[in-house]
Amino acid sequence: QLQASGGGLVQAGGSLRLSCAASARTFSSYVIGWFRQAPGKEREFVASINRSGGGAYDAGSVKGRFTISRDNAKNTVYLQMNSLKPEDTAVYYCAAGRPATSATMLADLYIYWGQGTQVTVSS
Repeated sequence: QLQASGGGLVQAGGSLRLSCAASARTFSSYVIGWFRQAPGKEREFVASINRSGGGAYDAGSVKGRFTISRDNAKNTVYLQMNSLKPEDTAVYYCAAGRPATSATMLADLYIYWGQGTQVTVSS
């Protein structure tokens, strides 16, 4: 089971840190991904982190502003979001799975999903 938290309302240029907490003791064996979905848009990949802590990011929209990290001792993955823009407004979901390194952006390859946390960035 995954629990996403940390969303909220922030002004453009501000920061938020999302957390994805898992109850499974096997958490460290999973790739964790963050996805987001804005109203009227398709779900899109944001970032992922592999078992050893290597991160991957959507190159177009968040790279350089967002940082993903994990603390396996706490069964938690974090998404630090800086320099937020109004277009970052969306519901953010975390997911766990075992996709290949070249396929971590594919939502269908994730097995478990959190309930989502709303991020709203005002201009």
